[in-house]
Amino acid sequence: MFNSSIRKELSQSFVTTLVVLLTVVMSNMLIQTLGQASRGSLNPSDVILVMGLTALSYSATLLTLSLFLAVISTLSRMYRDSEMVIWYTSGQSLPSFIKPVLRFGWPILLGIFFSALVIWPWSNQKIQDLKQKFESRGDIERVAPGKFVEFAGGTGVFFIDDDASNPGVNADVFVSRVDGDWDTVTSAKQGYVEVIKGERFLDLKNGQQVAVNNKSHEARITTFKNYQVLIKDDAAQDVSVQPPYAVSSFDLVNHSSSVRMGELSWRLGQGLCAINLLLLAIGLSTVNPRAAKSYHFAKAILVFIIYYNLINFTQRWIADSKISIGPMLLILHGAALVLALALIKSQQSQFTFRKWLSDLGLFRKT
Repeated sequence: MFNSSIRKELSQSFVTTLVVLLTVVMSNMLIQTLGQASRGSLNPSDVILVMGLTALSYSATLLTLSLFLAVISTLSRMYRDSEMVIWYTSGQSLPSFIKPVLRFGWPILLGIFFSALVIWPWSNQKIQDLKQKFESRGDIERVAPGKFVEFAGGTGVFFIDDDASNPGVNADVFVSRVDGDWDTVTSAKQGYVEVIKGERFLDLKNGQQVAVNNKSHEARITTFKNYQVLIKDDAAQDVSVQPPYAVSSFDLVNHSSSVRMGELSWRLGQGLCAINLLLLAIGLSTVNPRAAKSYHFAKAILVFIIYYNLINFTQRWIADSKISIGPMLLILHGAALVLALALIKSQQSQFTFRKWLSDLGLFRKT
């Protein structure tokens, strides 16, 4: 009865918390993804797909925070409603809650490890592939008829208007580019893309070009019947070099470096952090019924933020070769485990820092 009742309430609280956090995160992701699409770094048709992949990449953090808050909210409610008194008088103690909490949380903990080690690099790699595929297209392919669009290199803008009577040929072409000290504005009646010796050119027909030197203010006006503009294609970029967060965990181990070991420590730290936070939640859930209801949540969020920032700091230290991955994982997460167990023990024995000073004779009640 003790185990089943706690696991049932934990599951309800976990699902509710996860749905709320996921809603908030997805709303934020929607704004960021739409911003990337509006800047031209992401295909607008891939917005929903990128949002789903981004949500998957942060699933470890969402599951960890949801599990942490679920334990905090469940046990603290028991304290406020005096249910803990009933369990204590029936022979249970605060360390007795470790077993049902771990029995409830172990599938989620496995999911967190799997998400951090497998889903995180896979989803990031897919997002990088989508962005590179979109950015590697030629500038002409990125232009929508009737709309000004910036060049991939940020050197100018482009405008075209479709010729409905001649598919594949663009009418009323406008190009504004910056080439060194020269600003050029080119307009033409027609234009189309042509491949010459493996390079792509924009072939313009019956137009005019105005070039102005920014330093000497010299101006040149040229009228042409046929004018070709070389289109610099970003497809030749080396896409084989992936950032560490998009590299699989297996490759991080096989082709290790200080930066990659820092990334591996971050991924392993996600799962180890979830275990320690699960235990910390048991000790942090003890509340004073007369205190504000949001106090324990504020305290829990503060602990979560500090722990996650420490994981990010240690990732940076390992990447800078200041310390190796093994000792860093042992120091950080080992210390957190000892702190969690000590907190549970102190709450069980009603130990406080003031009481310890009083026992030493360093503090006297007035």
